[in-house]
Amino acid sequence: MSSREAILGSIRSHLAASPPNDQAISVFSDPPDLPATMPVVELFKESLEAVDGQCVLVQTEEELARILENFGGRIAISDAPALSRLLPAAEIAPNSSDIFKFDVGVSTAQAAIAETGTLVLDSARERHRVVSLVPPVHIAIIDASTIFQTLGQALAFIHRNGDISPAVTFITGPSRTADIELTLAIGVHGPQELYVIINEGPPLTR
Repeated sequence: MSSREAILGSIRSHLAASPPNDQAISVFSDPPDLPATMPVVELFKESLEAVDGQCVLVQTEEELARILENFGGRIAISDAPALSRLLPAAEIAPNSSDIFKFDVGVSTAQAAIAETGTLVLDSARERHRVVSLVPPVHIAIIDASTIFQTLGQALAFIHRNGDISPAVTFITGPSRTADIELTLAIGVHGPQELYVIINEGPPLTR
């Protein structure tokens, strides 16, 4: 018996010995609710701040607008309709060469993962990639109702209509890398600061 046949035979025998009811669970199916030690909004805030992100909760659109007004510099926004209403003077979705001239990028997020403090941005619903990845400061706005405990739950939500997005961006805290002599550096390949505003009032981003 050749080595190849021996390896394949071993794999077959182990597969045959596996429990007959083993089933793969797709992340796109609705996963069961998992027990949470705290509400998902509170867990998301704690997880985000653990990776150097900043988080604030608001109840009204007016409160949200006041917070955005406190950020100075040149602001670029994605093409989410709510952002044009909140920041009428900002430039909408600048092209990839002009975006480097902006100090702040503002986008919404389609979902978030509480256990890791991760934002989920779906390009099929909003043009936000350069706005969220290039300016030194990124502000993301998300509805509290779209924060989920796990990755599987968040993906099931953004693909609930069966649509598969051409690009989904996951953002966990400010940009960081340790590629250079294993020394952690912040903001080398993206924003140096990440602020997440959680809207607990009527939905803004759907």
